[in-house]
Amino acid sequence: MIAEEMIVACCTDLAGKVRGKAFPATQFDKRMKRGIGWTPTNVQITCFDTIAESPFGSLGDLVLIPDERAKVRVDFADDAPVEHFALGDIHYTDGRPWEFCTRSILKGALERLEKVAGLTLFGAFEHEFQFRNHATPLGDAYSLNGFRAERRLAQTLVAAMRAAGLEPDTFMKEFGRGQYEVTMGPSRGVAIADHSTILRELVRSVSGASGKEVTFTPIRDPAGVGNGVHVHLSFLRNDNPATWDPKGKNELSQAAGHFVAGILKYLDAIVAITAPSVVSYLRLTPHRWSAAFNNLGYRDREAAVRICPVSDMSDIAKAAQFNFEFRAADATASPHLQLAAIVHAGVQGIEEELPAPDATAEDLALLGAQELASRGYVRLPTTLADALERFRTNPTVTGWFPAGFAEVYVKHKNGEMAFLEGKAKDQICSLYEQVY
Repeated sequence: MIAEEMIVACCTDLAGKVRGKAFPATQFDKRMKRGIGWTPTNVQITCFDTIAESPFGSLGDLVLIPDERAKVRVDFADDAPVEHFALGDIHYTDGRPWEFCTRSILKGALERLEKVAGLTLFGAFEHEFQFRNHATPLGDAYSLNGFRAERRLAQTLVAAMRAAGLEPDTFMKEFGRGQYEVTMGPSRGVAIADHSTILRELVRSVSGASGKEVTFTPIRDPAGVGNGVHVHLSFLRNDNPATWDPKGKNELSQAAGHFVAGILKYLDAIVAITAPSVVSYLRLTPHRWSAAFNNLGYRDREAAVRICPVSDMSDIAKAAQFNFEFRAADATASPHLQLAAIVHAGVQGIEEELPAPDATAEDLALLGAQELASRGYVRLPTTLADALERFRTNPTVTGWFPAGFAEVYVKHKNGEMAFLEGKAKDQICSLYEQVY
């Protein structure tokens, strides 16, 4: 059979979907210069393939320009098609970055971090996912047998990650039925979000080739376990680790302490971006090992931000190991937009010189509202509508983004919620399972 290899120029959007256009791979150099046609109203395509209210209508033209540094080509060396795509940036036809391009928004946040603090972001996303049509037997949580069931897939995925320029780390059978976790090594700047996007697509590609369907949905069943996204972050200054200070509060450097404090101060207003689906708020509840309050935790997997452990036995210096983990996130969001919101909140904390927060080591769900408030803790929104309202009405947070972004984003999410009106909770979970 005759076939010509195609490559897809793509981007993550407000729905957290990876959308794009394909063209012959031989045209890549040409497309890096002039891009491929794109439409402004595409930004309002919801995860359910409806179009939310759009300020653009049928007007306007844009170009999506692929980035060679975010190009992926994986040849599975069998009858499966080559996996070939490149993430890119959306521009006006005169070359200016488009205000609603998630990758450009992240670049702006990272530039702010560099300008304000002289820091480079260093980190990686962890992902949990589940097989939709293939559940592991009861009793296989964290087990060798659970890994053995997907050893072939895991080994193929690791090879695909290396071919795509990602550094494989771990693959494990998670707690839930048919649930697994995959992690990777850290990278710098915009590549942190690029690699998160690439990893998700490789999981889908490798699983699909073996006849299995995966979902990254935050929760498949209101009574079941959730799938989280954990964002590990640290800083470099002139290529040197800049997150750990043995004399700092919770061993955080001054800048890192300010940064974490900023995340926590503005968390209830950015969670509409980091956990942006209706079912996200079924997961962000106490005792689900996710996050329900704006707290920093010391090795606490229910904290919104967790100080991660370091190993005294490691041959890697403690300063290079030390990092913190953002846990109020899931895969219904664009990794680029998630990271932009986190970075902006952190830089705001640096600019405001917010004091490093105390680290909790207790169950905040057991505290009353008065005690929580007296200690500066806020219950995170319990619905997407509440989260959007806190985002929309916080002028500091909306001011981090390009003019008009907040209005367009809220309209997008309102369109998503409109599709779900009148549907039962289990039906809503099923719909998100299908689209993510």
